Amino acid sequence: MNVPVDLLYTKDHEWLRVEGEFGYVGITDFAQGELGDVVFVEIETIGESLQKGDVFGTIEAVKTVSDMFMPVGGEVVEVNPSLEQSPDAVNKDPYGNGWMIKIRISDPAEEGTLLDPEKYKALL
Repeated sequence: MNVPVDLLYTKDHEWLRVEGEFGYVGITDFAQGELGDVVFVEIETIGESLQKGDVFGTIEAVKTVSDMFMPVGGEVVEVNPSLEQSPDAVNKDPYGNGWMIKIRISDPAEEGTLLDPEKYKALL
């Protein structure tokens, strides 16, 4: 199970990579493994300000459809454009090319509510 040390995690298996006032969000290696082959990613929240825990999109795999949740509050400023043509990037590279959204973080203090890599590994 791949759990990069430079990311923060949620109990719902999303990750957050903080870069200044922005953050990149995706699903973890564990989550993509549980879902199976990802066939479609739907994110229609670009430009919206969402709260921590709000649904920002859905991910469809061969077996199921799952909601994806905001790890922290913020404005969705970008959606990964490559996911439309290559949703399988989520399976192949969940922490790299398989990122979902870029957000402008509204309250950096919320980062402290997320799990560090060790706590996330313990959850698994």
